[in-house]
Amino acid sequence: GPLAERPLLEVRLGELHTWISTCNFSPQGLLGAVQRAWSSYCAKYIHVKQGGPAGISMLLAGYCLLSYGWNYQHLKRHRWRKYH
Repeated sequence: GPLAERPLLEVRLGELHTWISTCNFSPQGLLGAVQRAWSSYCAKYIHVKQGGPAGISMLLAGYCLLSYGWNYQHLKRHRWRKYH
């Protein structure tokens, strides 16, 4: 199909700059991309016939990593105050 309709994983490395130039970087385009990514995540890991804990555990692990990243500076300073 056309290059603009291909998902990222089907784009060849030589076509990457052309594919990125066809993307819509407006707020509506970015919101649409986030919605498509969320729906594909749900279709692959959450709404499956024989579901397992993989989808939920990936969400929880992502939340833990994101939370740690947000609080890293505070945790680092707390560790220095506690032992020094």
